[in-house]
Amino acid sequence: METKANRMKATWNGQIIAESNKTLNVEGNAYFPPESVKMNYLTPSETHTLCHWKGTASYFDVVVEGQVNKDAAWYYPEPSDKAAPIKNYIAFWRGVKIEE
Repeated sequence: METKANRMKATWNGQIIAESNKTLNVEGNAYFPPESVKMNYLTPSETHTLCHWKGTASYFDVVVEGQVNKDAAWYYPEPSDKAAPIKNYIAFWRGVKIEE
């Protein structure tokens, strides 16, 4: 895991969903600290997946102006010991743009 000192931003449908200079990079994904994410754009999903080393991921739908991007954000509420630094950090995919 690598901490990114550059300011990272997650955007979708013209809205900034998250912005931080304290993201963690894991397997090419920027994980945003929970306090840097605008939770009003996230709706809990019933989806869960299992990673062999990080544990069970939980998902959010990203919702902006009535448009829903299903399962476009994920996090690890109870990660494995190896992935402990990303506990509750949120990552994005499915068209959510991540840039510096």
